[in-house]
Amino acid sequence: MTQTTTDRSAGGASRAVVPVLAFAGIVVAVMQTLLVPVIKDLPQLLDTSPSDATWVLTSTLLSGAVATPIMGRLGDLYGKRRMLILSLAVMIVGALVSALTSDLPAMIAGRTLQGFAMGAIPLGIGLMRDMLPRERLGSAMALMSSSIGVGGGLALPGAALVAQHSDWHALFYGAAGLGALSIVLTLLVVPESPMRAEGSFDLPGALGLSAGLVLFLVPITKGSDWGWTSGTTLGLFAAAAVVLVLWGVMELRVKAPLVDLRTTARPAVLFTNLASIMVGVSFYVVSLVLPQLLQLPKSTGYGLGQSMVVAGLLVAPLGLTMMFTAPVYARLSARYGPKVTLILGLLVIAVGYGAGLGLMSAAWQSLVISVLLGAGIGLAYSSLPALIVGAVPASETGAANGLNTLMRSIGTSVSSAVIGMVLANTADTAGGVEIPTMHGFRLSFLIATAAVAVGLVLALFLPGNRPSGKPQLRASSEEDANLERAERALRGFRGRVLGPDGSPVARAKVTLIDRRGRQAGATLSAEDGSYALSVPARGSYVVAARAAGHGPHASSATHAGDDRPVDLDLSLPGETVSA
Repeated sequence: MTQTTTDRSAGGASRAVVPVLAFAGIVVAVMQTLLVPVIKDLPQLLDTSPSDATWVLTSTLLSGAVATPIMGRLGDLYGKRRMLILSLAVMIVGALVSALTSDLPAMIAGRTLQGFAMGAIPLGIGLMRDMLPRERLGSAMALMSSSIGVGGGLALPGAALVAQHSDWHALFYGAAGLGALSIVLTLLVVPESPMRAEGSFDLPGALGLSAGLVLFLVPITKGSDWGWTSGTTLGLFAAAAVVLVLWGVMELRVKAPLVDLRTTARPAVLFTNLASIMVGVSFYVVSLVLPQLLQLPKSTGYGLGQSMVVAGLLVAPLGLTMMFTAPVYARLSARYGPKVTLILGLLVIAVGYGAGLGLMSAAWQSLVISVLLGAGIGLAYSSLPALIVGAVPASETGAANGLNTLMRSIGTSVSSAVIGMVLANTADTAGGVEIPTMHGFRLSFLIATAAVAVGLVLALFLPGNRPSGKPQLRASSEEDANLERAERALRGFRGRVLGPDGSPVARAKVTLIDRRGRQAGATLSAEDGSYALSVPARGSYVVAARAAGHGPHASSATHAGDDRPVDLDLSLPGETVSA
């Protein structure tokens, strides 16, 4: 990392940073399930056909998928906090647009803007990496990553309560209020990260990726309506393949690409992203099946006859358990590494769905399934950012986590399409209304179990992430601090800060400045005057030192970007100045 543990602590990352960023993630995730309680009523509420009404949900999914990697890259380039606030502001505008209309095109436009905020989650993870000391980073990233499920789970009972007792537009006013509160808290508590990536924004790459994702996700979400073998569906899939291949070729030739495909091809990143798709599939299945099972009337012979609100409350432990799993994950990961916790989480998910095949006959059994799956999905989601962060340079954290979040979104999209098709094809018709069957619910759980099995195989191919003798994200100690300092020195500049008489200067502020004049890292010298700064990329830098009682000093140096350290001592002049 470019910033050291000492500097991050000194930088004033308060204890409130983690809950504020996690709250932003939860607020953003609420957008994904906000309309689930009223989904069956949308055609009537918007005076449109059931097929067209699905675009109210599909538009949010598409914009979220497109915005996530783009906002991650913009955060790396121009500031993660700045882009986080922008994401939330766009979400608020979208919520207000939806709150003020019952017109389908305007509603779709508002929902598209709401989905734009999904980029806030990888931006929050990137801010945590840049600011937090190592002993807090594991549980913090776990909580931020799990906020996708936490927000989705907690939104169900809340949205159901509002929809059952108030006008459904109140859902959007509530979402706008939560977004505004999140912006205020972010401005008050979260500092901007000094980390910046080199290069400029790859606009052609962003347009190409956006086009490819839209062409791929639209037939996934609409395939059941259009027919999976229809010309439209197959044509869009073919177009997506062509666009994404051409986009990949272009990205490999760009000096500063939107997505570094070479980094993405590393086994640690590749298999983590593929496993993320499977985790996304498994998460969304329970969100689609349990609410329907709980609300179906008992007259069907298998429905549990619960109200919309009660059904939401019984599914809410899914999100709550994910939230409470974060500190458990941190301890497990510290001892065994995130690869092991990912595998453990997938095993717990498999147990949850396996047990769920026989636990569908009473409302309390849904509660058991929610808790089991919440624990497993929480462990799995929490492991993903740690695996990504450990495999990419600090300057690419936002873009890499954005791509990983995109993979989860693709998983939920595939899950929604496949499970929707399964439930439709296995439904019975009663009084002209199609009713999902128990066979369809169980088949959906089997599909989720199969996805988890694939995820387990992929996770086993992940490289070992615990170098011998080095625990991951464990509590700080003097030995760990020395080890971390030595590792940083191997990837950048190292030396001592000396006074005019050659004596060491302790607690001098040493700053790394890139060729564009931006701060690329900072630290404080140790008691013996030593310092170590890593470099985000090869190139020319200025290393500047400053301390109380001394004038500033700066030296220019070039680093090749490899593991060889550059020794650079900094001699401060003796005149007295204010620090």
